[in-house]
Amino acid sequence: MRIMLFSSQPYDRDSFAAASLPPGCSLVHQHSHLGRDTAALANNCAVVCAFINDDLSAPVLQQLAAGGTRLIALRSAGYNHVDLHAAQQLGLSVVRVPAYSPFAIAEHAVALILALNRRIHRAFNRTREGDFSLHGLIGFDLHGKTVGIIGTGQIGAAFARIMAGFGCQLLAHDPYPDGDLQALGVRYLPLDEVLQQAQIISLHCPLTPGTRHLINQQSLARLQPGSMLINTGRGALVDTPALIDALKDGQLGYLGLDVYEEEAALFFEDQSDLPLQDDVLARLLTFPNVIITAHQAFLTREALSAIAETTLDNIAAWAAGTPKNLVSG
Repeated sequence: MRIMLFSSQPYDRDSFAAASLPPGCSLVHQHSHLGRDTAALANNCAVVCAFINDDLSAPVLQQLAAGGTRLIALRSAGYNHVDLHAAQQLGLSVVRVPAYSPFAIAEHAVALILALNRRIHRAFNRTREGDFSLHGLIGFDLHGKTVGIIGTGQIGAAFARIMAGFGCQLLAHDPYPDGDLQALGVRYLPLDEVLQQAQIISLHCPLTPGTRHLINQQSLARLQPGSMLINTGRGALVDTPALIDALKDGQLGYLGLDVYEEEAALFFEDQSDLPLQDDVLARLLTFPNVIITAHQAFLTREALSAIAETTLDNIAAWAAGTPKNLVSG
């Protein structure tokens, strides 16, 4: 059984090579993203293994099904990029990796907070140029600050526990409050109250029709002036153009993004020799109080290993007629 891995990077090759390949299976690594122009590469592959920025819309799924694909094995927890109705109509099963390392993403969110607060990115560039002055590098104590956590699933919960260790006051918004976090001291409040009371907001909720552009011009106006916003969830949780005005007028004092709404055409590729065509992203990169990383929060050895093992285990279970981690519409 041939398995085609789209959007395969060198670290994917290494992690899948170290994992246990089901008997009778062979892996084909394809660096290209999955889309209408590349779907034909998966002809005669029973399994297509896709990542977060691959196109799994109805037209692409139709091409895959016509070429003999029967299983879409996602290397991610999120599945908002999959047309699940089309997959069901075409008889395509979809499986995912529900959890790999919530600590990886939570810790990256904390890294963005620390780097922004203490201006690590600016200090790094200065000292490399022989500038050892400290002006403009003043930060604040995290201890005692109020942190708002939007979404307290596994990642949000891991983030909450880390921030509790800093001595922060923790507020959260989630339709399903976590009793263990409440015992830790987390207070669940309506979204507007979290936005109004927290100095730091971190997004950890899934992307759904109800959470798309959760952070927009109106919600940004509810923040305390100079607040910090961190997004390691999904790019479309934020109406990105609205961030520019909030940064310009000081409503946002700090912004850390590991995801971007229009990242599919940019992230995971070396674009350094090309002019940046995305005007919104280009503008964001001009602000000294903004740090953007290219969807690297998941990128730890432990997470990559878990993704590979779970993906191959999902494929083996499906082939044996006992599928698990199925996604249904």
